[in-house]
Amino acid sequence: MCGICGFISKREISLTQLKEMNDQMYHRGPDDSGEEIYSLGDGYWVGLAQRRLSILDLSPSGHQPMHSENGRISLVYNGEIYNFRELKKELSDYPFHSHGDTEVIIAAYLKWGIDCISHFNGMFALALFDREEEKVWLVRDRMGKKPLYYWLDGENLVFASELKVLMSCPGFTRTIRRDVLSRYLYQQYINAPESVFENVYKLEPGGLLTFSRGRVKTQKYWNIKEVYARQKQRLVKDYGQAKQELKELLKKAVASRMISDVPLGAFLSGGYDSSLITAMAQEHAENPVKTFSIGFYEEKYNEARYAKQVADYLGTDHTQMYIDESMMFQLVDSIPQYYDEPFADSSQIPSMLVAALAKEKVTVVLSGDGGDEFYCGYNIYENVAQAQLLDLPGEIVHGICRLPGIKQLGLEQKLPFRVRVIANNRNKETKTQFGAGSYILMARRMVGGEQGQLPCHYEIESSYGESRWQTRRMLLDMDTYLPGDILCKVDRASMKYSLEARCPILDKEVMEYSYRIPHGFKYAKGDKKHILKDIAYDYIPRELLDRPKVGFGVPLDKWLRGPLKEQLLDYSERDYLKKQGIFDAEYVSKMIREYIRIGDGGPATGANYSKLSWSFFIFEQWYRKFINKQ
Repeated sequence: MCGICGFISKREISLTQLKEMNDQMYHRGPDDSGEEIYSLGDGYWVGLAQRRLSILDLSPSGHQPMHSENGRISLVYNGEIYNFRELKKELSDYPFHSHGDTEVIIAAYLKWGIDCISHFNGMFALALFDREEEKVWLVRDRMGKKPLYYWLDGENLVFASELKVLMSCPGFTRTIRRDVLSRYLYQQYINAPESVFENVYKLEPGGLLTFSRGRVKTQKYWNIKEVYARQKQRLVKDYGQAKQELKELLKKAVASRMISDVPLGAFLSGGYDSSLITAMAQEHAENPVKTFSIGFYEEKYNEARYAKQVADYLGTDHTQMYIDESMMFQLVDSIPQYYDEPFADSSQIPSMLVAALAKEKVTVVLSGDGGDEFYCGYNIYENVAQAQLLDLPGEIVHGICRLPGIKQLGLEQKLPFRVRVIANNRNKETKTQFGAGSYILMARRMVGGEQGQLPCHYEIESSYGESRWQTRRMLLDMDTYLPGDILCKVDRASMKYSLEARCPILDKEVMEYSYRIPHGFKYAKGDKKHILKDIAYDYIPRELLDRPKVGFGVPLDKWLRGPLKEQLLDYSERDYLKKQGIFDAEYVSKMIREYIRIGDGGPATGANYSKLSWSFFIFEQWYRKFINKQ
């Protein structure tokens, strides 16, 4: 796990400047660093740099940039190739000088060309310079575990694992993309390929970028839509077979992620996913696996006692820490430093705390991320199934409410909220993304209305070719919420403390096999994650796992109307917003003050918009950190 950055540019960027850029992400790789600049031809220069967190081959032979034996290839790389040992045997004719996975990438490229990435099973972001082809390749792993930003400035390209590195590059202009802001306010993150800045993009998950002779080309080498369409033609119709084959693939995925030359552990919440991964790790380990969980003093949020019961049953070396509100609150000011793009999923705060706890004893942790999206675990999927059953009645109600005489009576506004939601859910591209339309209107009003704004929802659902809404929403979440929110959150939270997080459920073979499992094995008569739970029961008694999902809780209303109140009022001051020129100053100032007034005991209007207020707060916090420093 590391951080990488570099450039392909006709503009002069010195080695000292490249080093300064690289050092912006010291936390991603405190063990070593390297920066080099090479001539590409046609007046271009290539700069490659890396900050190293040593996980495999701790010797100097793992230093990057790394070069091929014949000098043709130079590489910087962030991540892990979990099948590197198997690949190394296939590539035995290459004269290896190291024992890690980085040199395997170089050898694989020399044998297979850029198609080598189809052989890799892992998480990675890499930049590879081929002198013979006069090309630079940027590649991101299939699910987007590892981040990779790039800035296009005419014929010049600059890339980095983190946005703050690009901001420190000479000549960078911090011009905000206003068209992404309403979607950010609503979704609380900015999904690839967009970023908060003009001319800056995230390489998409499964994405490949080629820079050759001044031209940039991007493509997808692994696409969820295509892989799903191909794999569902090969459904495993026998439940016993599906369960056993999935179990074996998960065991293999866990075992390959336990290869490490530094201490390794696991996050353990006590839920199905983390408990199953921990159980498989414990089965594979020679010594008790170190496990980590955090607890909350508020019982409705506290899962620590359940995690402790699972840890005791499995016999892990368990560490838990109870946190209070003040411990979470202390991290609010650090959010923009480590999530250096506006990111408002408040569970980032407890995620940082559990990462800090784990780092005290290990450098690598296993996590259960991906289980909900791939195996139908979220409560929203139940709501989606119910909404599909009610879609036809909803269409009828929608039509009736728009009849001339009925419309004048305002019948629609008198309907119960849930009925209105179903009735207004008429966009065929966003059927599974229903919700309070007022929130979307407010998000748009905050940035001045509809014109020029990206839709708050992702209008792409028909592209999945799925009539079942549950499956469609799961695929959508794999394309958007999982990489854009969940994996981003975990990457930044863990790398804040130089901690590597590995996700066995997001193993290439496990993901692709999941598409062969019939949906009825995942959502069986209302039982979410049925097949994954069934595998977990092979390791852990049902009574230790079966309980409602809790999740992390952060008291946003209490904070925004309490200790953060003056800061929020300052951010939403009308004259300041007019000068800033990003938001609708009149509307936002009034909205925020109405939100706080309700909290102070003012008359309730039903407009309790803590989510939008928090998204706005985080944006302004980021803005003052990186744009208008005060």
